[in-house]
Amino acid sequence: MWLFGKKGESGFSSSSTAEEVTNGIDGSRLTAIVTGATGGIGAETARVLALRGVHVVMAVRNTEMCRKVKENILTETPDAKVDIMELDLSSQASVRDFATRYRSSGLPLHILINNAGVLAPKFTLSKDKTELHFATNHLGHFLLTNLLLETMKITCHEQKTEGKIINVSSEAHRLVLNPTFSDQINDKSSYNHIYAYGLSKLANILHAKELSRLLKEEGVDYITTNSLHPGVIVTDLFRNCSILSVIFNSVLKCVAKDVSQGAATTCYLALNPKVKGVSGEYFCDSNLVKPSSKAADPKLAKELWEFSLTLTTSK
Repeated sequence: MWLFGKKGESGFSSSSTAEEVTNGIDGSRLTAIVTGATGGIGAETARVLALRGVHVVMAVRNTEMCRKVKENILTETPDAKVDIMELDLSSQASVRDFATRYRSSGLPLHILINNAGVLAPKFTLSKDKTELHFATNHLGHFLLTNLLLETMKITCHEQKTEGKIINVSSEAHRLVLNPTFSDQINDKSSYNHIYAYGLSKLANILHAKELSRLLKEEGVDYITTNSLHPGVIVTDLFRNCSILSVIFNSVLKCVAKDVSQGAATTCYLALNPKVKGVSGEYFCDSNLVKPSSKAADPKLAKELWEFSLTLTTSK
């Protein structure tokens, strides 16, 4: 998986693009939400899904910035179905408002791509007084998924299609050796932004695994939930971290993926029939890989789920 360009069992590799992994696939009967679609792999994911006929709802904090993304998509694909809806994942009130507006719209939901993410060097609390990485990268998506899950169940049961919930994680999850999901995440004195980011990315994987288990337990076999590492990509994610920005824009630029390659695994999980029925797994370069031992720990996944519920049910 680590050799750039080497194909895996799926027939794709780290050099495969989002267009290549979805080539010839008709998504015209599907509706997808993509969070964080104002730039980077989120914008590319939205573009490629729209190119394949999917009705894409771009859920973003900055709607003005996203209008340019929509214009570019429509320039390339004039008949594309693309909408923009405001969503601030660091605010649970915003997440609840988005979910209410989406349900009221009457739109179906086949694919939910939890893509948005932040990487901030300074300790910051969200509007709900939770450490920003955990609040935005995990809790916002956890709440959004729970609030829209019934809509996806109804859509996919009635239309006899497979629903897809996709969490964009990171190999940074491997940096977290002794994860703790408790009030300790809000401890400013022990804050390290790399650890905080890694913990939120570990949470993305555990969230997908536990949700997959719960859906299977419930007998809902028509919704899958997986997570992925998009690859090393030079995007605006590192704009607030000067040291990493220098590294990624110089030393690693020659081996990093571009956004078309970075969005490939997300689009592969969203549309490619090769992953039909696959759930609770972790992917990289459009291939199944093993996450860290902590990311595969069912006890830790349940602990995270219960902790996440306590932080979202009373807000």
